[in-house]
Amino acid sequence: MESKESPAASATTDPREAAFFGGLASDWWDPKGSSAMLHRINPLRLGYIREACVDRWGLDRRARAVLSGRRALDVGCGAGLLTEPLSRMGAAVTGIDAAAENIAAAQAHAGALPIVYRSIAVEALAREGATYDLITCLEVIEHVADRPAFFAALRTLLAPDGLFVFSTPNRTPLSYATLIVGAERVLRSIPRGAHDWSKFVQPDELTAELADAGLTVTGVQGMTWRPGTGFVLGRDVSVNYFGTAIPT
Repeated sequence: MESKESPAASATTDPREAAFFGGLASDWWDPKGSSAMLHRINPLRLGYIREACVDRWGLDRRARAVLSGRRALDVGCGAGLLTEPLSRMGAAVTGIDAAAENIAAAQAHAGALPIVYRSIAVEALAREGATYDLITCLEVIEHVADRPAFFAALRTLLAPDGLFVFSTPNRTPLSYATLIVGAERVLRSIPRGAHDWSKFVQPDELTAELADAGLTVTGVQGMTWRPGTGFVLGRDVSVNYFGTAIPT
C-alpha cells in the first residue's frame, strides 16, 4: 500500500535526495551494483539490530523468529535490503521511503513476505497514530532535510517501551577522506554524489538532538574495516557509527 501524500512536499524530505536515490532503484538488489557497500555491511547491521532487540526486551537470542509479535518500522527502507530480513525475524514490518521508485522495487522483490511498503514521510505517518516497537533508521539521518522535525516524528511513532536503532557517518576529516574521496570518487563503491559531508552528524550532536526530541541514547559503537576480517563494530566512531535510543 502506498500513501497518496508526496514525501517530496514534506519538511523532512529533500526532493533532490529522493530523486537521487530513486534513480538507483533498479539495481538496489545487485550485490555488485550501486548498493554494493550496503550489501557488504548488511550482515553487521542485522546482527547489531538483533542483539539490541534481545537486550532491550530480554528475548531468546536463539529464536529464529526473535521479533515475533513485534511491530517494526524501517525508515528510508530503499528497496528493502534491511526490511526483508526484519520480516524473516518475525516482525510485522512497515517500510517507508521518500522515493516511490524504491517502494516499487521493494514491493516487486518482497514476494510473499507480509511487508507493508509506503512512500510517505515520517511526519505524515506519525499523524496517523500508529506506533512501533522497533524503528530502524540506517544510513538515513545524513540525508534528512529537517532533523528536529524528523526526530520528533520518530518519537511519536515509537512505542513507550520501544527501541530506535540508527547508523550514520560522523563528520570528521577521516570520514570525508574515506567516504567522499575514497568510496565515492576513487573506489566507486558508493554512488558519486550520495553524500553531503556537511550534513554528517557527530555523536554528541546527535545525542543532544535526540534528547531534545525525547529520546535517550543508550549506546554507540563505531563501524570500521579491518584487513582480513572486514567490517567490525568497536570503539572507533571516526567514520561511521551505530546507536540505540529509547523514549525518555
